[in-house]
Amino acid sequence: MASEESPMLVRTPHEAIYDRFAPDKKRWILFHVSFVGLLAMFIQVTFVPSIPRIAKDLDLTDAVVSLAFSISIFATAIGALIWASYSSFYGRRTIYLWGMSFLCVGSCGVALSASLQSLLFWRFVQMFGCSGALSLGIGVIGDLYKLEERGTAIGEFFSITLIGYTVGPFVGGAATQYWSWRNLHYSICAWALLEMLFIYLSLPETSHPGTLGIDKLPSRRSIHIVWINPLSTLWLLRSPNLFAVMLASALMVSTIYVLVVPMAYTIGVQYGITNEAIIGAFFLPNGLGSFTGALIAGRLSDIVIRRWREKRRGAWCPEDRLRATWIGGLIIVPLSVGASGLITTYIGGPIGLALNILCLYANGVGVDSVTNPINSYNVDVLHSRSAEATAACIASWSLILSATSALIVPSIERIGVAWTNIIAAVFAVIGQGIIFLTIRYGDRMRASIDVGFSTIENN
Repeated sequence: MASEESPMLVRTPHEAIYDRFAPDKKRWILFHVSFVGLLAMFIQVTFVPSIPRIAKDLDLTDAVVSLAFSISIFATAIGALIWASYSSFYGRRTIYLWGMSFLCVGSCGVALSASLQSLLFWRFVQMFGCSGALSLGIGVIGDLYKLEERGTAIGEFFSITLIGYTVGPFVGGAATQYWSWRNLHYSICAWALLEMLFIYLSLPETSHPGTLGIDKLPSRRSIHIVWINPLSTLWLLRSPNLFAVMLASALMVSTIYVLVVPMAYTIGVQYGITNEAIIGAFFLPNGLGSFTGALIAGRLSDIVIRRWREKRRGAWCPEDRLRATWIGGLIIVPLSVGASGLITTYIGGPIGLALNILCLYANGVGVDSVTNPINSYNVDVLHSRSAEATAACIASWSLILSATSALIVPSIERIGVAWTNIIAAVFAVIGQGIIFLTIRYGDRMRASIDVGFSTIENN
């Protein structure tokens, strides 16, 4: 019998749904969707180092070609909402296949582009196709893993997907420098075709039986097309809880952008680095830090959930998972971004460069120590619409971070690297304060506007 200090956590009848797949099968599915996410992250960051060479080949300016980066952000926001909305109706597997088909066509189109208009159009199609990979992947994890396991699974998912973010800039820069940006996108097309084949042959539908919209139709045609308003997914953010954690995570992720977006103008200028491949390689420590932070935070958030349920004699409070964010959000993120600004401004030579690399790594650890528990929290509180909740968060991030990206370089030119980074550090602390308020008043916030929150009986 469990003691009063450490009561046994009772297994709910709903948890039997998570036994549909054997553990080895779950691992294979997790590995598979993680590699789709890796491809998506890789595509997002390989384009930036290619901008100068694309501009030269198409006889355009860097600023004009950079419009494709803004197009990418818009496509990611819209695509994430659309794919997540339709995955709740048609299922994860079907939407994965559609997304990969758009990605294949878009990648070939980018490689064949001969004008600005064609480049922008095909870059939009390419990013639209891969934009659902993260939200669909988290939705699949929510389908497969129960409450006390999904934080670890989401951590493993992001640790693999972030490999794409880690190596993408270096590969993009090296391919541009020593090979061809067109051949790079042909290779991405081939990769996407291979992923689509694997999905078709070996990825089962993971949505819980009877939960898909198409399963609830009184009669079905062989081809059944419905209209689902993707913007309705954003309406989930009317919940104070979901909006608060979205905003907090956006403030944390913005510190990565403050460090890496102007890297050629900060670290590059201060330490005399001009080679695109070398500048791209400076993404590696930040990506490695994200890899580390995702693994640690995922497992830690599950431990926190279990311990607080034991303290409450089996009662579940969703906001307990957010307690795993404290060290990353309050200490590591603000210190790393603030220190990097000061080091870049006042410390030159190899010592300054080495310290900046350390700050980039620490920032990656800290940011994912916050965003991973938040992603798991979104699945916890809205399990039946986990992909949509994640997509709403990603789309909102995209809009906030696009505005942030546009302000970073002008801010550095006006007030300097040090003050720009310090301001970002202050916003990160504000973000952690928002998380604290959500932990403290989460139950009241959920009660104020109910968007269909999950309970322990159906989570």
